[in-house]
Amino acid sequence: MKSSTPIIAYIGLGSNLADPVEQIKSARQQIDNLEAVEEKAFSSFYRSAPMGPQDQPDYVNAVMAVVTSLQPVQLLHDLQAIENAHGRVRERRWGARTLDLDILLYGEQSIQLPELIVPHMGLAKREFVLYPLHEIAGDKLMIPGRGRLADLLQSCPLNGLQRLSV
Repeated sequence: MKSSTPIIAYIGLGSNLADPVEQIKSARQQIDNLEAVEEKAFSSFYRSAPMGPQDQPDYVNAVMAVVTSLQPVQLLHDLQAIENAHGRVRERRWGARTLDLDILLYGEQSIQLPELIVPHMGLAKREFVLYPLHEIAGDKLMIPGRGRLADLLQSCPLNGLQRLSV
């Protein structure tokens, strides 16, 4: 279902299995190819330690800004279809994955649905989201209910986050 007014949404991309950089590059293209979605900006790639169980490889992460007229739940379903096409298996919370796509922000909206919470719940504390988001959105971006992105960055250590030259 389409919205009448295009909105800027930010999508977090992550992978730590099956050539993570290529997984993210492929997902980027597939997202941009979705009907009613157009890429606006894409961050650098970043390497981060796994957030959950440590018995898995490091992650590669990026953030993508898109302009979309899709409703948020339709965008979520389209992103989940891309994850599934990449062999995403949900075996354990925060476990290894071929591809993870999260709607971080959807315009200035706060969304509280059983299947979708925006802004993404962990956004304010995750360096692998905040630093690439800042790279493409800048200091002035407001996170609904949480304040300015620049202020969130000040209280979020890098925790070993590394920008990759890919």
